[in-house]
Amino acid sequence: MPLLDIANVSKSFGGLDALKDVNFAVHQGQIKALIGPNGAGKTTVFNLISGSYRPSAGRVVFGGVDLTRKAPHAICRLGVGRTFQHSLVFDGMTVLENVTVGRHCRSKAGVLSAALSLPLHRREEREAFKVAGESLRRVGLEGKADEFAGNLPMGERHLLEIARALATEPKMLLLDEPAAGLNEEETERLAETVRRIRSEGITVLLVEHHMGFVMEISDEVVVLDYGRKIAEGPPLMIMDNDEVVKAYLGEALE
Repeated sequence: MPLLDIANVSKSFGGLDALKDVNFAVHQGQIKALIGPNGAGKTTVFNLISGSYRPSAGRVVFGGVDLTRKAPHAICRLGVGRTFQHSLVFDGMTVLENVTVGRHCRSKAGVLSAALSLPLHRREEREAFKVAGESLRRVGLEGKADEFAGNLPMGERHLLEIARALATEPKMLLLDEPAAGLNEEETERLAETVRRIRSEGITVLLVEHHMGFVMEISDEVVVLDYGRKIAEGPPLMIMDNDEVVKAYLGEALE
């Protein structure tokens, strides 16, 4: 059974089909990429998986659990962590504090417990900083823990967002354009980080426009065009698919 199963999923907005009868699966331990031109429906897929949207038809199943009607925080607790296309780093907080935000979905203490600094809140706060520190180590940012996040270069901001997602204790990590705006050195560091995360047993599904990064790091690639899946398979097969080349990759593939 796959870890994630996107089964006959469609999503419409005011009569406009953003996704139409999309099917694909992600298996435990894979790095799988979701590619396609702007407006193809890639981020819509992420929003359906993470609970921001609900499908108009079909099912999203994770670890045997139907996510279709579950709230985002419940999906996070099931083991789906996510980064976003646009940076959500809090510049005025330290790097370590930014990562502790990722522990929110694991919190059981309420507002009153925090306000009164009750034992449960204090235990959770200690645990949050412990997990945050470990998450920074996993992405190579442990030496930047006390720096303000606003001082980080773009590559390290992306790694910080991954660390925050890791702090949710995911079984699967959704990475939305993690290589956007990165130079060659930063992209290689990112690739090494993603491989290391996979080696720890975390499955990765990523949306990305950087084709060199996608083809280097992915086990399989799914291609969307106008909300429909037009191809799926290993990177070399995708590179040789005429429909994919016509729809998206074009001369850049040569």
